[in-house]
Amino acid sequence: MKGYHYVGMDVHKKVIAYCVKEADGGILSEGKIPATRGDLHSWAVGLPRPWIGAMEATLFTGWIYDFLLPYADELKVGHSYMLKAISQSKKKNDRVDARKLADAIRCDWFPQAYMPAPEIRELRAALRYRNLLLREEVRMKNKTSGLLMEAGAEYEADKLRGKKYFSELLDRLDYVPESIREMAAASRESAEYFHRAQKRIVDALVKTPELSKRVCRLMSIPGVGEITALTWALEIDNPHRFSNRKKAVSYCGLCSKEDESAGKTRRGPLSKQRNKHLQTTLVEAAKLAPRWNPQLAAARQKAIDRGAKKNEATIEVARKLVAYLLYVDKTGNTFSLKENLN
Repeated sequence: MKGYHYVGMDVHKKVIAYCVKEADGGILSEGKIPATRGDLHSWAVGLPRPWIGAMEATLFTGWIYDFLLPYADELKVGHSYMLKAISQSKKKNDRVDARKLADAIRCDWFPQAYMPAPEIRELRAALRYRNLLLREEVRMKNKTSGLLMEAGAEYEADKLRGKKYFSELLDRLDYVPESIREMAAASRESAEYFHRAQKRIVDALVKTPELSKRVCRLMSIPGVGEITALTWALEIDNPHRFSNRKKAVSYCGLCSKEDESAGKTRRGPLSKQRNKHLQTTLVEAAKLAPRWNPQLAAARQKAIDRGAKKNEATIEVARKLVAYLLYVDKTGNTFSLKENLN
């Protein structure tokens, strides 16, 4: 685009390397600035107008993108994996990376990644933090059981989660060292804290005005619960960015890697280029959903009948689940078992 200036930014925690290029590829300016709001403001207002910026998706990209967006005519965030594939070189440093980002946006081969609105990213971060709390809760529960097993304590595993039973158990374990009992009690207390914290986050997310109606529609699909619906809504954000089911399945990491050469095609395991949060949630949901959804149960049985292993059948169910979620999300209608979404 004639008249535009192209700004490549190599973003790091403390500094940002930048390169400003003109339409013909000439370097107008380059250097480094501290990654602070004050320095970014002084730098952004001094850039020649109009300008288009490009940066790679990193942990620090979100707030920088939000801060610079009002100053830029256009601002894009690049797909990390794709940028790595097109920017491999013998010489690599911050200055070279900034130049390549500027060239990528200037030549219109910049692999742009989808950037949700700040509000959605905030809610998504809360849900991902909830998943961290849940993992810590499970770790503490397992640690409680492990400490008792190491000491040779006798207990009923199915009642150990009960508060009253656990308190009575510690009182009668006089043959277990005091230090073990204290650690077991501390582990259980931590597990209860993590449980309460993650439940508060889920309750708050479900009641969020931007999500409540959407989550209710998604939960109309038999076998889809709060966590699956929330994860889909926040990780997908805009379902219309997927033109068909195959692209959504690929984004969720439910398709295998393909290597085709000289007319020969080899299929590998599930691709690592995926949204890992969606993949994990959908696979876990696919293990239980057939109990409540006859169509998913039929899809699982069909996969098994044609020779698929248990895990392969689960992936097939997860793909079917993606089709249902995408349909409900795109149409805005509640789910009906009469719909044929094959």
